[in-house]
Amino acid sequence: MRHKYIGLAMGLAAGLLTVATSGFAAEGAKQPELLSFKPSNLQWEKTKADFVAPSISTCAGCHPKQYEEWQGSMHSMAFQDPVYLGELNLAIKAVGKEITKQCEGCHTPAAFVKGETAELDFNNLSPLAKAGVSCDVCHSIKRLTHWETPSHEPENGSFVLSPGRENADGSVTRTKYGPFPNYEGCGGGFHECVESPKHLTAELCAGCHHVYHYDKHFPYEFTYGEWKKSLYALNGIQCQDCHMVDIDTFKRSADEFIKPKRSEYHHYFNGANFLMYFLGKLKAEKEGDEKLAANLQQKYEMAVQRLQAAAEIEIDPMYNKEGDLYKIRVRVHNRRAGHNLPTSLTAVREMWLEVKITDKKTGKVLIQSGYLDEKGELDGNTHVFNTEGTDMHEVFQIDPWKVVSYAKHGLIPPKGYRDIVYTILYPQGKGHELEVHAKLRFRQASQKVAEKLLTNLPDGVDLNEWYGLTEIPAVPVVDMTEQNVTVKSTGEPSNPPNVVDKLTTGWSHVPGAAKEKK
Repeated sequence: MRHKYIGLAMGLAAGLLTVATSGFAAEGAKQPELLSFKPSNLQWEKTKADFVAPSISTCAGCHPKQYEEWQGSMHSMAFQDPVYLGELNLAIKAVGKEITKQCEGCHTPAAFVKGETAELDFNNLSPLAKAGVSCDVCHSIKRLTHWETPSHEPENGSFVLSPGRENADGSVTRTKYGPFPNYEGCGGGFHECVESPKHLTAELCAGCHHVYHYDKHFPYEFTYGEWKKSLYALNGIQCQDCHMVDIDTFKRSADEFIKPKRSEYHHYFNGANFLMYFLGKLKAEKEGDEKLAANLQQKYEMAVQRLQAAAEIEIDPMYNKEGDLYKIRVRVHNRRAGHNLPTSLTAVREMWLEVKITDKKTGKVLIQSGYLDEKGELDGNTHVFNTEGTDMHEVFQIDPWKVVSYAKHGLIPPKGYRDIVYTILYPQGKGHELEVHAKLRFRQASQKVAEKLLTNLPDGVDLNEWYGLTEIPAVPVVDMTEQNVTVKSTGEPSNPPNVVDKLTTGWSHVPGAAKEKK
């Protein structure tokens, strides 16, 4: 026991030493100016050391593999996503330009702190701004400030950027923070290397994957918090262990809680946003960049495969006391997402069940929901796994600057499930068979929301010029998983399988929990 406490004390001392040595400037260096950017919690240690835009002649010169993996990633396109830009432009119109600080502090941090996004005009943006979350962003994170925020947890870019230091003689030393120990020659004379254990943890990602209301500090996006309370966190599986690896390694991390080897990590930052990879490929093809187009196609396929590996469906019949088929239970499992399913913009993203229950003998459709109409909208009986946000007056809202509370929270937790129960109104009798089809589907936003955002883009963003689109296309849908089963009514009153009382209703969503916006 004594050795245990000695080891704990030594570990704490080492941790404090790491914080202390990383928190002070090198001997003889000039003290940097620490700048803040409210309502973003991002801070910048400003010196003559500048950020570097990623390119073939800079980052890719020494790190070609990592650069190619980053290219076409969601990090690289974080400030070019037209859905995000439409929302950003609407926020400016509704609240004013000041609100963009919260967003740009995560979508293009390096250019933002330099003032390069003061005017939202893509005709005049620098390569650094267009690079979004570039190499110099993640590898310039010197310190995390999660517990210094108004909510006292990770929130809206809660970290300090420090791309380098100014020495006493006026020269500049670029500093890059990474997860592995320094070694002789690291940085190739272009920058120095500093070991940063936090780069191996989810806390590095938390500042930008915890999005809070800019004034009320309500968690609009809570991805890090969802992970923090999951079995993944308890087993030491970090964000990087699923999102910086290939599909097979991702499945192993999620299924067996085995951390990847160093050689298995890549700068993919791959998630569910297959739409941006699709659009990015169109843009690369329009610009004649076949290599980048192939890169984006690969990432698109990875995103689709991740979605299709994330969930599973079970279909079970339920019987009343007389043995009649009474209900059909569809259970949707979150098998491999280390956070809620879906996550992030859960009031905008749509993951839903398409269900069809048919009398096998007559062909009559008894229950049908989750189908898209000619306008690309879901029918009113569809079960959507989402959140429904409200403002201070309990009026339904989806815009991030308006949502301060949730009236509905219908997401599936990590390694958890949701049961959706469909009632058969007319018992079919002994031996009667029903065909049950259930499919889980996903898209980034409804057609209506997509059209709203894509028709409110800022200056310099033209869908035709960027992607060759002359009209708002149908929002693509990915089929995540599906099941088709045949169930039979037993007609036996003596304890048939899954006997339920006639009053059992199962889990259901009651619409109208929030007031409709007038």
